[in-house]
Amino acid sequence: MVAGQSTVDGAARLRELRSGGCTPEQAWQLFDTLPTVSVAEITTGRWRGDELDTGHPWKGVLVESGWYGKQFDGADAVQPLLFAAPDGDIFPVDPRRVPLFLAGRVPVAALRPVRRSLGALRPMLRATTPRARLRDLEFRGKSSAAMIYDHLPIVDIFRRVDADTLLGVMDMRGLADPYFFLLFRD
Repeated sequence: MVAGQSTVDGAARLRELRSGGCTPEQAWQLFDTLPTVSVAEITTGRWRGDELDTGHPWKGVLVESGWYGKQFDGADAVQPLLFAAPDGDIFPVDPRRVPLFLAGRVPVAALRPVRRSLGALRPMLRATTPRARLRDLEFRGKSSAAMIYDHLPIVDIFRRVDADTLLGVMDMRGLADPYFFLLFRD
């Protein structure tokens, strides 16, 4: 943590950045000043997701498609993608069944029918076993909890905003710009 920086300052700064969007540089600055979080601190429970608008090409893609968040049941038992069906059922999705290559190439409005169809698509998309794991990982000079996808070249690295909020950044092979997201403990 930077001298004089507290999680209260981080939470206030996050509110400022969320109120009107921010640049990737501003998001990195916040990320780098936030304290780390260990795997042990986040290995239990469901977390609701949202994105931090940095102007990323994926802006709105996950949220509009019905993404709910993530489920941590243990270091080796993580569901990286939870989606909410129209009936309110929250279910884990196998990331290999999500066409990530379309993210940023399809207009966000085109995802609304997908969201409405999640109930019917649920049997085809549902993950029946964990699809990621948590490990402490050094990233940008600090060791913090990171979620490693089992079958995709993606690592999500987390920093603590407060006791119930995490700021994450998706590190994906081939993704030129960082995708920043938030997790709120359910």
